[in-house]
Amino acid sequence: MSRRAAGLAVGLVFGVILSWSGMTSPDVIRSALLFEDSYLFLFFASAVATAAIGLQLLRRERRVSWTRQRPERRHVVGSLVFGVGWGISDACPGPIATQIGQGIGWALFTLAGVVIGVHLFLRGHEETEPAYEIPQGASASAIPS
Repeated sequence: MSRRAAGLAVGLVFGVILSWSGMTSPDVIRSALLFEDSYLFLFFASAVATAAIGLQLLRRERRVSWTRQRPERRHVVGSLVFGVGWGISDACPGPIATQIGQGIGWALFTLAGVVIGVHLFLRGHEETEPAYEIPQGASASAIPS
């Protein structure tokens, strides 16, 4: 299976899971952000646990590696911006793509906000070093922390 076909398959499965779980619904997201329902947080916790176990197994097999970094100011600011955007729009990038795939028209406005935000970020950092570069000799499939 080619990398593109594998990427397409993973993307389709991810989109189906997002739709099936209700994560594309602003009502589900809003009730979680207002701490009215723990469903979304339990869903996230199960995803994080699955990823943590899987990454540790891959790391043990030496298929991926990463170095740990201390959190920096940019991490805190980025998480705050992401959280505020999520609270305002009731969506993050995964559900936006799924909402568009479901034909939900207002998701185009959310996508436009994401694209504009990324463009402004990159425009403001044109003359500085990129936030992340793949080290010389490292595999592009390595997952950084």
